[in-house]
Amino acid sequence: MKSLIYTFILSASLILASCGPNLSKQNKELRDQVIAVHDEVMPKMGQLKALEKEAQQKAEELLLQDSTQTEQVQALQGLAVELDQAYEGMFVWMRQYETEDGERTPEEVKVYLEDQMVKVTQVNEQIKGALSKADSLLKNQ
Repeated sequence: MKSLIYTFILSASLILASCGPNLSKQNKELRDQVIAVHDEVMPKMGQLKALEKEAQQKAEELLLQDSTQTEQVQALQGLAVELDQAYEGMFVWMRQYETEDGERTPEEVKVYLEDQMVKVTQVNEQIKGALSKADSLLKNQ
């Protein structure tokens, strides 16, 4: 009976040990993917702020020129808010993102990184969407 227990413990240990390095490699790749999604839009942060200011200025100019253009003014003001939210969204994500695994098990790290991939992808899409909207709205002004 004791040998059966020892065999079971040894087998379980070997299985876990064989999964460990592979899971660590997967976690490194997943972390690299998370950072790649971040790095794709991070250089556009200055552009977000510049477009936000441009949208605000155009809204103010339009109000001064023609106060009946409230729909266009509201669209520009809404765009400025959307650009600011996309900008802030990146920094909110960056502040909460943890680069160190700490005391987490490889399985916990994997779950954490998968969650971060969802969050950073949402930030990425929000930034791209705001930039696209700015491109079409500001070109028509």
